[in-house]
Amino acid sequence: MRLALVALIFGSALALAGCDHSIEAPGGAGLCWHMATGPDGKVKWNQLARNQPDLEHCAAQLDQMRLRFMGLGSMQTHVTGAFQTQFLFAGPEGVYTSQTYKGYRYLLMVHSGDGRLVKPGAMPVD
Repeated sequence: MRLALVALIFGSALALAGCDHSIEAPGGAGLCWHMATGPDGKVKWNQLARNQPDLEHCAAQLDQMRLRFMGLGSMQTHVTGAFQTQFLFAGPEGVYTSQTYKGYRYLLMVHSGDGRLVKPGAMPVD
């Protein structure tokens, strides 16, 4: 009985730790956002692009911004953004998406051999 209670408490703590409702992705038709953290630790959303037709185009904008920053000497290899309340996470391996900031991330796009972003499975396997 005692072991079951400890397991229940531990499991509940893990479930609560995975929930972060404090960061919400902004919306707005066709608006692509970049998430920045200020010196005070608060999240700020900067508009990255307008008139984006879909999630994939916003992902490409976010990844291009990441590459430009790295070209200027930034050591930050990952950036976070949003499109119509959907989170985007761009990094060297590609772009992932999630409904929440700390939720499960799903692979949206990968880098091709020539550096372009493509949907997973679009590249031929050797």
